[in-house]
Amino acid sequence: MSASLLKALKLLGDEGRLRLLHLLRAEELSVAELQEILGMGQSRISMQLAQLKQAGLVDLRRSGQKSLYHLTVADPLIASLIDQTSAEIPEAAQDAEALTLILAKRRDKLRSYFDELAGRFGRNYVPGRSWKGLAEMLLKLMPRLTIADLGAGEATLSLLLAQRAEKVIAVDSSPKMVEYGADVARRNGVANLEYRQGDLETLPLAAAEVDLALLHQSLHHALHPARAVAEAWRIVRPGGRIVVMDLVKHRFEEAREMYADVWLGFSQVEILGLLQSAGFTNVEIFVVHREDEAPHFETMLAMGDKPL
Repeated sequence: MSASLLKALKLLGDEGRLRLLHLLRAEELSVAELQEILGMGQSRISMQLAQLKQAGLVDLRRSGQKSLYHLTVADPLIASLIDQTSAEIPEAAQDAEALTLILAKRRDKLRSYFDELAGRFGRNYVPGRSWKGLAEMLLKLMPRLTIADLGAGEATLSLLLAQRAEKVIAVDSSPKMVEYGADVARRNGVANLEYRQGDLETLPLAAAEVDLALLHQSLHHALHPARAVAEAWRIVRPGGRIVVMDLVKHRFEEAREMYADVWLGFSQVEILGLLQSAGFTNVEIFVVHREDEAPHFETMLAMGDKPL
């Protein structure tokens, strides 16, 4: 056995390096993308890539300022061993799902670029064209559902949804918010909007009470997001859905004081894991907005189904 082959075989004995090789076999990836998929530190990933590159198992190419790594295994024995270990790595399925999200994120970024070229909707005045009009149209197309607006705040979204919904149950932990929201609904004659006081992790709703659980910019206020999503699963009927709109993970620490945020957003991989761990299937995640001004918050939309 040659020294280079022996070295390669020793490197394959580490599960972390094997996970890297499986991902790079499927797609060229940057260190930052690998870090997001694997949840490993940047220095650890860079060190392992350097070892794999030295052994001739991976290589990189420059794409602008970015370095993209890919698999370069020539020895059929090594290639066969990499293939055979796929089923033995517990995280393999999770890594594959995270890779799908990363590739979708790339496409979303490309789409955003072309959106900028095409111009922004509503930037220039056109009679009869507005975001409000578009939102009203989409609301009218919405089926009549029983919706739980979880972390509803002052009822802005709940009131919009109530125009079309069978019933909206707005939940907030603040007694003053509940009082204010209920008063707004009462003054506007919205009979199908009900306010209830409660915590995201112990919702004041019965099991399978709603068709749709909505967490709109509220999950990052939950002390235990996994429990909040599990509660959403409990209150949704089989065949129902969850919708989560929240911030993409950021580093604006001031948000903790300014907005009482417990979490500085979430990565797409984290949201995917939360929804799937609770039992939701057919999960889709998109980045739907990027703010132009610092700190350039990004908003993601995630949806999932509760199986029948």
